[in-house]
Amino acid sequence: MTSLLSKSAPIAVAAALAMAPMLAPTVALAVPAGGYGDLVENVAPAVVFIEVTGVTQTGATLPDNIPESLRRRFEQHRPETAPQSGLGSGFIISKEGQIVTNHHVVNGAQSVRVKMADGRTFDAEVLGSDPATDIALLSIKAEVELPFVSFGTSQTMRVGDEVVAVGNPFGLSSTVTSGIISAKSRNINSGPYDDFIQTDAAINRGNSGGPLFNNDGDVIGVNTAIISPGGGSVGIGFAVPSDVVRNVVAELAKDGSVTRGWLGVSIRPMSDEVAQVLGFETSKGAVVDLISKDSPAEAAGLKKGDIILSFDGTEIEALRDLTRAVADKDPDDRANMTVLRRGKELILDVTIGTLVPQKA
Repeated sequence: MTSLLSKSAPIAVAAALAMAPMLAPTVALAVPAGGYGDLVENVAPAVVFIEVTGVTQTGATLPDNIPESLRRRFEQHRPETAPQSGLGSGFIISKEGQIVTNHHVVNGAQSVRVKMADGRTFDAEVLGSDPATDIALLSIKAEVELPFVSFGTSQTMRVGDEVVAVGNPFGLSSTVTSGIISAKSRNINSGPYDDFIQTDAAINRGNSGGPLFNNDGDVIGVNTAIISPGGGSVGIGFAVPSDVVRNVVAELAKDGSVTRGWLGVSIRPMSDEVAQVLGFETSKGAVVDLISKDSPAEAAGLKKGDIILSFDGTEIEALRDLTRAVADKDPDDRANMTVLRRGKELILDVTIGTLVPQKA
């Protein structure tokens, strides 16, 4: 399990788009009469246990001044590599055997083994992986149709709506927990595309890559991280929204990678002092700090110190608004930007470039 540190507590990776009509909470989003038994019976067969084996380097590094005879003797006898295993969760999204999980669950894997709720096991192939959103797509081959679940629309979910998590915390397969959506669009500083659903459904080590369901049994998130001062669940977990996952999975299924738009700027927030001078109630927009040479931003005429207020219709309230808006564009798409330069608003047109894929 990988740990990321925030200022207040460890954030632990929990080894953890069509619009649908809003449904009345008393109909579809209320706790089912008699509990979640029927829902779990329907969805649990498609949730899988993932076991990963990789290789890690072992042994100490010798100092430079050691005698050559001792160095040769040491090199002959030390183990170069050792097996390393990891556990996680996933869920089947097609009868042919496509499985969604987290990138960090399968990153560096030499072999991936999938175990279903009914005890069947399969060797899995990693079709593709996206470090930026921590989503990976696997495939298994079976002689029969497999149980699978479908994506719902995370955008229509509200804070307070009930959710159910299914996964394999600490290797305990098919564990079910329930809770509510505690917040939406959370930024936990894990990457440039943070837009997490926060939930108080218990998520622990081993839940990573498992599904977060709404009361209709649709996947509305992929459980990915927890805030955990002691290593266990304290009721603060995070899931990648299904609207993001659906798009990433579609691209991974095509060629194993995700293509994102690129603007070619370094940006920083507007200071409160500048916001006050400009007459804004709060700081907003993205201040251009640096423009990459031969970038789309340079070709569009952006200058250092410009403040990007909107991008292709998206209002830029925080830096990640611009990051996501640009990434969502396809290379060679055209977009317009509203830019504030020396107190005057300008409209600039830009042709989007291609972002170099992030290394795992």
